[in-house]
Amino acid sequence: MNTYKALGLIETFGIVYVLEAADAMCKSADVELIGFENVASGYISVLVRGDVGACKAAVESGVQAVKNMGSEVYSSVVIASPHHDIEKIIGRYSLENLNL
Repeated sequence: MNTYKALGLIETFGIVYVLEAADAMCKSADVELIGFENVASGYISVLVRGDVGACKAAVESGVQAVKNMGSEVYSSVVIASPHHDIEKIIGRYSLENLNL
């Protein structure tokens, strides 16, 4: 059975806050930025992947970065061992699928 890396996710309101969170997440730990999704009405989620410790550190840093800017994080989570079917969802939000 394949081993899938942990996932770290943060959802907040507004592109400026999510970019600050993503920047803090990538700088604070050895994680890979998977992508983002504009959920609804300005809420945006950012996804990273790495080992469990790195994802926990990244999410903590991202949450703190948003709070330091005076905003709130709507939701955050680390999934330590995601089921392989989660890849079907993650692929939809991958930066690799964007035409940048």
